[in-house]
Amino acid sequence: MAKTAKLDKDKVWLGITPTLWWNDDFINIDIGIPFEQCISEMALAGFQGCSMGHKFPSDPLVMRAELEKRNLRVSEPWVSTYFTINEMKKQTVQKVRDQLKLMDVLEKGNDGKRRADLVVAEFGRAVNPLPVALVANCPIFDAAEWDKLIKGLHEIGKIAKDEGRNLCYHPHLGTGVMREDAVDKLMAETDPDLVHLLVDTGHLAAVESDPLAVTKRHVARVRHLHLKDIRADVAKKMRDKGWSFEQAIQAGLFNVVGSGDLGIFPEIFKVLAEANFAGWLIVEAEQNPAKANPLEYAMKARAYLREQLGW
Repeated sequence: MAKTAKLDKDKVWLGITPTLWWNDDFINIDIGIPFEQCISEMALAGFQGCSMGHKFPSDPLVMRAELEKRNLRVSEPWVSTYFTINEMKKQTVQKVRDQLKLMDVLEKGNDGKRRADLVVAEFGRAVNPLPVALVANCPIFDAAEWDKLIKGLHEIGKIAKDEGRNLCYHPHLGTGVMREDAVDKLMAETDPDLVHLLVDTGHLAAVESDPLAVTKRHVARVRHLHLKDIRADVAKKMRDKGWSFEQAIQAGLFNVVGSGDLGIFPEIFKVLAEANFAGWLIVEAEQNPAKANPLEYAMKARAYLREQLGW
């Protein structure tokens, strides 16, 4: 009998986002947990890395020192791109360069195998920050906007590649690349050497796209994953009742991997293993910490991953 492929712990690293401890899109979702407690609990739960949040120190040397005390690394600098709207390309490219410079400081002298990926999403005309019906008002890019986005991604993808980093595109609720068909178009029209894919299971599933199918179709381009589970009843209400993104978050749209209604994660891990995936798997759940204790849910997620991955 053929041996089942397994993800290699020497090539796959587990991270978590601070959105379990506070929300970075809606800063009113916050019970006052400080940066130091957040990253201490990340490490206590058994994670190796994390994305950055708005409470992280602005001084990269201070940030690095605090993370290193806890044996943590930054997994992904984030850039919201604005290629599809007027007079924003120059600012977007500069933000990319700034984030790459930050990562040079955070990673200087460290081993090169766990380099952070540059994660981006196009927020031109995005409605996710707004108090409006998310699904009904999601932008649909026209041909000119697609052209601007693809050219812009190629430009910053080349910048990232020259720095030895993957640029990973994150399909995001409330943006012009939200559903499965838009992901397919983006992958078809971008250079695979310059633009890779971040699969966010929760964002895709919330609008009835299939994260497993997306992973299978584009596994050769997948370099990074956000492992979110969803509460299916909340997702349905978001779609049917015209909820905003914040309303859905407050109602508990997302849950940590293995604690919601998706049930597709073992198969996703199998697909990744068969493709010899190397990179970051990031636990994410934009839950209200007043309702969902962050450490408890972080530990639940890590226990689930240990059960599924064997480490």
